[in-house]
Amino acid sequence: QVQLVESGGGLVQPGGSLRLSCAASGSIFRFYGMAWYRQASGKQRELVAQITSIGVTNYADSVKGRFTISRDNAKNTLYLQMNSLKPEDTAVYYCYAVIAGVGGSWGQGTQVTVSS
Repeated sequence: QVQLVESGGGLVQPGGSLRLSCAASGSIFRFYGMAWYRQASGKQRELVAQITSIGVTNYADSVKGRFTISRDNAKNTLYLQMNSLKPEDTAVYYCYAVIAGVGGSWGQGTQVTVSS
């Protein structure tokens, strides 16, 4: 299965921006559906944004207009641009890859903390 490594998390003030990256192994990244999930302390993991192999995107209502998911198939990398961050965006963010017939894989997660 594909190996996923997230990066780009950190501490940011409310209203600030961060860009998360997810580097994937293998040669068939372009065929994977990809997504970002997040899990806040004491809460269930939730879908943030997803992008299909052909670039169709979908967002949780809570992040629409603030977050942008994208992918660079030449670099085997998934991105999440996060703008206008709020304290409630604080969570561990996970990258997820799925392909029919192979199954899904998770990254190890990266912490995002929004606080003044």
